[in-house]
Order: sequence, then C-alpha cells, then structure tokens
Amino acid sequence: MHRTLSTVARGTAFEQRSLQLLQACFSMSLRRVGGKSDGGIDLLGWWWLPLTSLSQSTPITPPRRRIRVLAQCKAEKKKFSPNYVREMEGVWHMHAQDRSPSESNVRVSELGTVAFLLSESKFTTATLTRALGSSVPFLLMHLPPPPPTSSDSPVETTLGEVGSAFWNPALGGAQGLLRGELDVRWERDPGGGGRPGLWCRDKRVQNWTPDAHGECVHASEDIDR
Repeated sequence: MHRTLSTVARGTAFEQRSLQLLQACFSMSLRRVGGKSDGGIDLLGWWWLPLTSLSQSTPITPPRRRIRVLAQCKAEKKKFSPNYVREMEGVWHMHAQDRSPSESNVRVSELGTVAFLLSESKFTTATLTRALGSSVPFLLMHLPPPPPTSSDSPVETTLGEVGSAFWNPALGGAQGLLRGELDVRWERDPGGGGRPGLWCRDKRVQNWTPDAHGECVHASEDIDR
C-alpha cells in the first residue's frame, strides 16, 4: 500500500528533502521558514564557497565566502510558471535591501544574496527565459519526486534523482556573484538517482559548512536580517 500525502504534507516533505540535499551536497547551511507568514521564503541560510579557486584535492577549510540564500520550494504537478520567478524577484529585492553587517568568528566574505527556486515539476521555457534575463542572481533546480514508497518508508528523507540545475549570468557569469568560477555537475549512481556537486577547474569542491566542522558562526544573530 502506498501513502498519498496531502498538499500541505507534500510541500513540507519536499522542503525537508530539498534542505537535506543542499546541506549534504551543496555546502549550504539552511533552516526551514515555511508557513503563512514566511514572506515568500521556505528555506533561509548561507551558501559556503571557497575563498580562492581550487588548486588541490585536499579538503577546503576557512576562510570561505558566503552567499545568503533565499529559497522557495514548489511541490506541484503542473510545470513551474514564470510567475514564480517574478514573485521571487520581489522577495529578493525586499530582503537584499534590508541587510546590516554581521559578525562572525570564522573569516568570511559576504558576496550577496541568491534567489533559489526548487521544483518537483519541470521548468517551462518561459520560466528559464525570465530567469536568464533577470538582474537578480538566480539558481533553479528541478528535483523530481522520489519513486513511490510504502507507508512505512520515510518519504521526506528520500533524496531521489536530481533532474537539472540552471543559473543565470547574474549568478554564474564572469561578472556575476560566482565570477564564472564554479560549475554544477550531476554525479549519478550506477543504479539510478544521483546528486549535484560543485566543481572548480575540474576539481570537486568538498562539501563544507561551519556547523559540520565545529566552527562558530553567529548565523542565528544575522540570518533574519
């Protein structure tokens, strides 16, 4: 017997699945915000990136750059509409203007804010075109739903297969936040499924967050500002 989730439960499960994937594979430290008063944001936190280009295969340690993450998660069966891109542009402008300097015990350099859209359904051509032409740094990720599971299986913790990712010039271009230094590559499992990975100059960027390495960053003091 398969379990059918309600619309709310499906959305919550997708948010949890997205958060787990991004923290495990994408060097992001995030928390769920979702709810009626979420201000258009489901996941909020930081994206931790190497301060300099990758030149060795050893683990990357601080100092790191960080980018503020504003993420929306959409677990809908219909294709992802460009209206969501327009809405997220408004959310980004509202939050990007309401920033104040933060303090940290880890040497970090804040680069800016990225608008992140995750969807269980595919993005329409109009959606990708809208995001491509936006001055807001956008990252879009298609995360297909996992295979059906029994009622005893933890649907919300199943990563499933990542379909595709797309970022616009304002984020990944030579003049964008990432300065054209990074790529997203899909690392697929032989038996199906897979995960995204960050690469720089044909070297994989090891997943790293302060929490995972016992570093002290006052995220709770400035993550909401």
